[in-house]
Amino acid sequence: MSIFKEFREFIARGNVIDLAVGVIIGAAFGKIVTSLVEQVVMPPIGLVLGKVDFSQLKIVLQPADTLSKKGEVAILYGAFFNTVIQFLIVAVVVFLMVKMVNTLRRKDAEAPADPPAPTVTEALLVEIRDLLKSRP
Repeated sequence: MSIFKEFREFIARGNVIDLAVGVIIGAAFGKIVTSLVEQVVMPPIGLVLGKVDFSQLKIVLQPADTLSKKGEVAILYGAFFNTVIQFLIVAVVVFLMVKMVNTLRRKDAEAPADPPAPTVTEALLVEIRDLLKSRP
């Protein structure tokens, strides 16, 4: 079997396609969360804490040197703080989604099953009973 044929069979499986769709949706969701944190959540927090822009918070280890054209070396702890908040938002959303799916699965499992169809013997007995009831 050629490698191309094996690869085509691998890609054609439903789980691989589902995984690909999940990765694409996840990437798009990540951009939404990044925007939410950086443009909606952090500005009010920064305002409350004294007009602080968290994305600009840093500890400068070595300032930029314009003569030798070397850039600044800094620990960007504000950006890290934004990333932690993004992670927490994603974690909460994933938790809520899993909880919702589990709730739906439990409801499906709790749904009463249809009663089993009567056996041939039971059907005959019901028919005999009905005939006896209808006699004068």
